[in-house]
Formats: sequence, structure tokens, C-alpha cells
Amino acid sequence: MRTFYPPLDPRRTGLLDVGDGHSIYWEECGAPGGKPVVFLHGGPGGGCSPDHRRLFDPEHYRIILFDQRGCGRSVPHVSEPDADLGANTTWHLVADIERLREHLGVDRWQVFGGSWGSTLALAYAETHPARVTELVLRGIFTLRRSEIDWFYEGPAATLVPDLWEPYAAAAPGAVPGRFVETYGRLLSDPDPAVHGPAAVAWSTWEASNLTLLPRPELVRRYQDPRYATAFARIENHYFRHGGWFTEGQLIADAGRLADVPTVIVQGRYDLCTPIVTAWDLHRALPEATFVVVGDAGHAFDEPGILDALITATDGFRTGPAPGFRAGPRPGDRRGIGPPGGAAAVVRLPR
Repeated sequence: MRTFYPPLDPRRTGLLDVGDGHSIYWEECGAPGGKPVVFLHGGPGGGCSPDHRRLFDPEHYRIILFDQRGCGRSVPHVSEPDADLGANTTWHLVADIERLREHLGVDRWQVFGGSWGSTLALAYAETHPARVTELVLRGIFTLRRSEIDWFYEGPAATLVPDLWEPYAAAAPGAVPGRFVETYGRLLSDPDPAVHGPAAVAWSTWEASNLTLLPRPELVRRYQDPRYATAFARIENHYFRHGGWFTEGQLIADAGRLADVPTVIVQGRYDLCTPIVTAWDLHRALPEATFVVVGDAGHAFDEPGILDALITATDGFRTGPAPGFRAGPRPGDRRGIGPPGGAAAVVRLPR
């Protein structure tokens, strides 16, 4: 089973002025003359971590990571009292990716994104398909109303009522269908005594459901007040606006990517972004390799998901050959197969 490449430090870092008073942090790792890949982090508002660099073979890839507007090491940071989210939308981020590509002198690159990063990867690739050599997508999320309602408005609570209760309690008076709206009011309050507990409750709810098995140390990372405030504010802002998409836009436009080699990796028991969205995307993009990990949830570093992701990036190191399939060949079958166990590659019937 594949696991992380060894830790590595950036070769170059910088802040790129993208306009609207924003500068985004970027870094480059790996081989200077290697195959370019850009990593798109989740959230929105999650920022990049050192482990994200380790998803790619540093001897073959020119690895490019950046923190999206308002989070991580980008400035200004949305945890600040006077944070303005007016120039922080999906389409600002798509433009930022293009500006970064041009700044770094990249002609075409692989685009890798998980969770919200899969949303942004699809939005970017559907806008600029000629700039994308391959797509590696994990934990598919497209901001359809049903996806947001499932996790943030109550239905997911039927599976984890103990984890839902603190989230609901931190939004007094909210009822199903109004939690995102209520949290929006709390998170925008300038008083730390109001927005702080709301941010931690929002972030804790999400972090507690990222993995199939509990990982308290992961949850604690999401409870840092500065991190939680930016994370919750940015996510809530995007969700209240539906990502600035028309309903179902990313799946409806997936046909634009028919010529882009694509791998979709999905945990069968992903509570945050249930498998139905990945399935809908694959039906719209049947050329993609669809890898279902039978014993995983949402997190990128759960063993089966990590193995599938690095299988994909290893397979794309030197470019896909004609008819290339990046998923693991053992167990290749039509249909998803039984739950549990190793990853299975899904093919739609022709």
C-alpha cells in the first residue's frame, strides 16, 4: 500500500498580489524541471499543510501549493476583526489560479483537489480545460443545495447525533434549514465572544466527521481560535452563496473535461461529502477512473484514500499513455462491489 513520500521543504516561496487587496502565499517543492502539479486545498479556508507536499513524487513533480484568499499564510487573514469577504468568491479563486500559473511560467499542469479543492478544481478545469493535463479529485463536493443541506442543516445528524448536538447548541434558535444562515450572523459578529465559540463549534462539527474512525488530535487542530474563525467564516460565506454556481453547474458542465484524464477517489463512508455526488460526477464523466475506497471516510490521509491518491499521482508522473487508467488494476470490475476492504475501480456500463 502506498503512503506519503518523505517530508520535504519548499525550494521557493512568495506572496503574489492578486488584486482586491489580497496577496496569496505560494510555494514550490520537488523537481524544478519536473511535471507541474498544483494542489488545491479544502475548506474553503483550510489552507495547505506540509503533508500535502508529500502526495507527489518529488523527483518527478514540480509541486506547487498555495493558500487561497483569506486563510493560511495569505493576507489579509479572515480571522481579523475587519475581515472583508466581498472579493472572496469561487471566480476570484479561479482567476487567482490562472494568475499564479502565469506568474510561475507554467503552460499546463495537473490539478489535484479534495473536498472543496475538488469543487475548485472542477470550476477551474471547466473554465480552462486547455491548461489542465490531468485531474485528481477526492471527496467530491459541488455545492449543490442538497449537499450543503445534508451536512449542515440536520440530516447527517441521524448518524452522529452526539456530534451534532454541540453544533446545534452553538446556534440557539436555529432549526433545520436555518443553521447556515444563523451561523452566518454569528460568525460575522465582530465580538470575539460571539463569533469565537460559533467558529469553534462549526469547525469541530466538520473535523469530527472527517474520518471513519475518531481522531481526536485532528479535531483539536480545527479548534485553534484563529484557524477556526477563518475556516468557518469562509466556508459559511461560500455556502450561503451556493459557491456562486447555478444549481448543479459543475456536474452539468463536466462534459467539457471529456479529454482530460481524470481520477475520482471517494471514501464509501464519507459523511461530509457522501458518495452520491462522486457517483453523479462519474455518470457525467464516464471516461474518468472512479476509485471507491471501501473502508474510509473523507480525509485525504486515511490509508486507503492515501494509497489511491498516490497511485494516481504516480501513474501520471510522466503523462498518461493512450488508454491509461490510473486506478489499481487488482479488483478492477464493473459495479462498486461489496462494502469494506480494498479500493475497487468502478466502470460504468457502456
